[in-house]
Amino acid sequence: MIKLFVGLGNPGDAYQLTRHNAGFWWISQLARQLKLNLQNDRAYHGLVAKTTFEGETIWLLEPQTFMNQSGKSVSALARFYKIKPEEILVVHDELDVVPGEAKLKLGGSHAGHNGLRDIHAQLGSDAYWRLRIGIGHPGVKSEVIHWVLKNPAPDQRDLIDECIDRSLTALPFLVSGEIVKATQIVHTSKTPRPKNPKPDIIPVKNQDDSVV
Repeated sequence: MIKLFVGLGNPGDAYQLTRHNAGFWWISQLARQLKLNLQNDRAYHGLVAKTTFEGETIWLLEPQTFMNQSGKSVSALARFYKIKPEEILVVHDELDVVPGEAKLKLGGSHAGHNGLRDIHAQLGSDAYWRLRIGIGHPGVKSEVIHWVLKNPAPDQRDLIDECIDRSLTALPFLVSGEIVKATQIVHTSKTPRPKNPKPDIIPVKNQDDSVV
């Protein structure tokens, strides 16, 4: 079962509406649904909320460390409360998934995502759950950094928001550990699939990778 829900993003108004903050959008919407206020907690380097949901204690976390040090925040809270990697769900933006779709998976590579890279390193494990919120790909590798740090077009944002709302309905199953049911909900898509899906993206490194 999931005890810690983490959304990845960058703090500050300049990044609030950028694609790279899709994880923050998810956690913020979850907090609104649960009528929670995320509070800054220096001990965990992030915005934190704790509540009881269907008899289980859960935490919500938005790291305020910038993307490439997300693991500092996640590991601090997880270790203090003895939350295992497999009890953590990290929600993040995903280039290889189109807007309107999301994918749920356990473990695997960080695929060049610096937020996941640091969580891997700080937890000493890749065995945590990821909810990959589709933001699409610009089509050109050299444009990836600009793409993730740019606001999505209104129609794309609408698709992402609809996807977030839909995936949040899986919360009871995520908390209870009914992952098969949660996956069925998350993977339900209302967006048409492209006829020629893009090949795997080769990640690129930004000179200032603190925010990507």
